[in-house]
Amino acid sequence: MSERKKVLYVQTSGVETPERTYAPFILGATAKAMDMDASIFFGIKGVTVLQKGQAEKITLPQPFGCLKDAIAQAAEAGVSFLVCEESAQMLGIDLKEGFIEGVKVVCAPTLNSLVIESDAVMSF
Repeated sequence: MSERKKVLYVQTSGVETPERTYAPFILGATAKAMDMDASIFFGIKGVTVLQKGQAEKITLPQPFGCLKDAIAQAAEAGVSFLVCEESAQMLGIDLKEGFIEGVKVVCAPTLNSLVIESDAVMSF
């Protein structure tokens, strides 16, 4: 029996480029449906996507809709959301109160470990 495949998505694009924000959530939920482990690492401006109150402001034409719904779908599927502590600090986002529920704040070196452990890595 083979071990579950691990997919890592790296989100560095933030709310200033809304068309780049949906893919990791949609692909992450799809990976979970395919019985894979899926995580999204948010670094640089990507951390703004999970900042409280931001996802509600982003809506693309159908079939995408509101980013908040894509995030909720991925969270329900069990996708892990990992936020780079250093990126959040660089942008002045409060580490305790600045992010939506379910986010795990991690140190930058975590990304190296995740990449090494993953079977596939995609970035946005």
